[in-house]
Amino acid sequence: MRIGYARVSTRDQHPEAQADALGAAGCERIFTDKASGKLARRPELDEGLRGLRAGDQLVVTKLDRLGRSLEHLIDLSNDLQARDVDLVVLDQGIDTSTAVGRMFFQILGAIAEFSVISTRRAADVPTMGAAA
Repeated sequence: MRIGYARVSTRDQHPEAQADALGAAGCERIFTDKASGKLARRPELDEGLRGLRAGDQLVVTKLDRLGRSLEHLIDLSNDLQARDVDLVVLDQGIDTSTAVGRMFFQILGAIAEFSVISTRRAADVPTMGAAA
């Protein structure tokens, strides 16, 4: 089953274009949130994720409609992968049921890990001119 997820950032924006693209992509159900991507609480996404079963696909039009941050996207991808659910991103041509799609998310994971390591190291390095 293909489950679609659409999100618009403000109440003034309209999700119809996303819903149309998701419908054209064969999504049987579409969940839509009207909330900032930075908000942790997105009830429609949560409901859609709860209904996914092994073999299903979660479909979004763009990657930025799904995740709050790179780390959040990696966490979602890992959760989907552990549940044997594929992620399809229409505009970027990402499909984790393919080797190239899985590789893309492995690269994102490596970038996220590098970012965390770099941030930790930067916090440990004293700034120039700091008193010893």
